[in-house]
Amino acid sequence: MSLAYGIQLPVQSQSTMYAEPWEADAGPADLVEIARAADRAGFAYVAACDHVAIPRRLAEAMSTVWYDPVATLAHLAAVTTRVRLLSHVAVVGLRHPLVTAKQYATLDHLSGGRLVLGVGAGHVREEFEALGADFERRGTVLDETIDALRAALGPDEFPSHHGKTYDFEGLGQRPRPAQARVPVWVGGSSPAAVRRAALRGDGWLPQGDPRDRLPAQIERIRRLRAEAGVEEPFTVGAITEPLYVGPPSWNVGRRTLTGSPQALAESLRAYPAMGVDQIQVRFRCRSRSELIDQITAFGAEVAPHL
Repeated sequence: MSLAYGIQLPVQSQSTMYAEPWEADAGPADLVEIARAADRAGFAYVAACDHVAIPRRLAEAMSTVWYDPVATLAHLAAVTTRVRLLSHVAVVGLRHPLVTAKQYATLDHLSGGRLVLGVGAGHVREEFEALGADFERRGTVLDETIDALRAALGPDEFPSHHGKTYDFEGLGQRPRPAQARVPVWVGGSSPAAVRRAALRGDGWLPQGDPRDRLPAQIERIRRLRAEAGVEEPFTVGAITEPLYVGPPSWNVGRRTLTGSPQALAESLRAYPAMGVDQIQVRFRCRSRSELIDQITAFGAEVAPHL
């Protein structure tokens, strides 16, 4: 089985940790062309992040550019044909699960069943406080929210859930998702997040674990699922080092993997060897056109060797 590969889209979130300078002046047309390039190049998914509002104390580092993931992915669904649409990650504890279910069920319906719902606990206290959500209990609330979303995104037009935080039944929602089961991938690398992914998720989205930390995390997921008797398919993800296909003519940073397509593929094959099913890649680039060239080259020249 070949290694799947996806991409977190540029432009739609612009944290100083990863945004390239050209993204500051980019916009919707750039997002569309990049998503189309990923669609053509065989990428498994394009991903968008989720923050409602960034407090001033974090704005310099995180920026305040965070497109809404539902609106963004719905827009891109209309201009692509096969690539899946991943929220990486939706902070679902900020909203009532029936609101989240309405939004993402509609997205899945409109896209013909291409949604992957990535969820995470969130980390910005002021965001929770402004929206009336419980920051201290966000992990516990997320656990229950995943259960509530399982019901609300399932086949039943009138879903029911009875929990400590949320309680609903007899309330109908259509359209239903196109998929019989919307995949829920859980983000985060803390012990609680890994346990949540293992026991409640269909997949795991680590938060930047370096290669040497992945095997122990993957083994823990397998052990937790085996102990709980969970046998459904599970997708293990990883975020790779930054990449540049070919010899760069500019300084792409010492952590960036560069070289021939065969050399990159050889390095990336270490991921499936440790039990990873899909990798999220990021390319160093100075413009939209250079990024599209990198996406195209990866799909045509690196991916066949994975």
